[in-house]
Amino acid sequence: MVVFYDEIPESLVEWIKTQHVFWVATAPVNAHGHINLTTFRVVHSKRVYYEDLTGSGIETISHLRENGRITILFNAFEGPPRILRLWGIGTVHEYGTPEYNALIQPATRQSGSRAAIVVDVLKVSTSCGFAVPLYNFVAHRTRLHRFNEMKERVDRAHALPPDSEDLDVQQIEVPSNSLREYWLRNNTKSLDGLPGLLTAPDAIARIAPRNNFRSTTMSGTLRDLDTSNKGSHVIVKHLDKAFFLGFFLGAIVAAACSKILGKMELH
Repeated sequence: MVVFYDEIPESLVEWIKTQHVFWVATAPVNAHGHINLTTFRVVHSKRVYYEDLTGSGIETISHLRENGRITILFNAFEGPPRILRLWGIGTVHEYGTPEYNALIQPATRQSGSRAAIVVDVLKVSTSCGFAVPLYNFVAHRTRLHRFNEMKERVDRAHALPPDSEDLDVQQIEVPSNSLREYWLRNNTKSLDGLPGLLTAPDAIARIAPRNNFRSTTMSGTLRDLDTSNKGSHVIVKHLDKAFFLGFFLGAIVAAACSKILGKMELH
């Protein structure tokens, strides 16, 4: 049964914080436009925000610039069934702006972060979720972070010095394989031709990107080692335990082989 609220109940705030995935829905005003589906933070009962990472599209940002409408959906894939929706008005704060810097600190910024999406919540609803299937969460993938980190290394290497404020960034050559190049090529317009990133491509040329890539990936909860798109991957956990287990098994195999060879020599 659907229950509506004017703000996010405190009882749901902690539940939201434990969710591993959420969906974002926005749409342009044009009736023939394309509808878009895509570290979530609750500021208070009427405001939330999340970090928008670099991808091949820019639909959410473009739609919000045009009309501000946004819905965020959560599904309970474990525990009691539930569907939660947040309706609101979204605001885009691009990389390098004061608002972005206030929300996304360098110590917690994810590689490829291009904007902070702030949502002023207008309505909240929960429904039964009885048909939502049960899934076990394994780990977050790291491939997108590694892809973006490689590009950000190029941006860091070519970042302008602090005393170059008078230089026109748009007249400077765009570094090949940089995040700035990717943004300019893929993230300045939506599928419907709406404006996407406006200031971030110039900002990243002046503000060398910093992120928490090393601290989030060294633990290696899941590394996608497939480079041929065959879908193979390996889960890496507790490397010290894995090393000792491998050593122990190797010793057993070596002892067994030695015993077998000894018997063969006797015959």
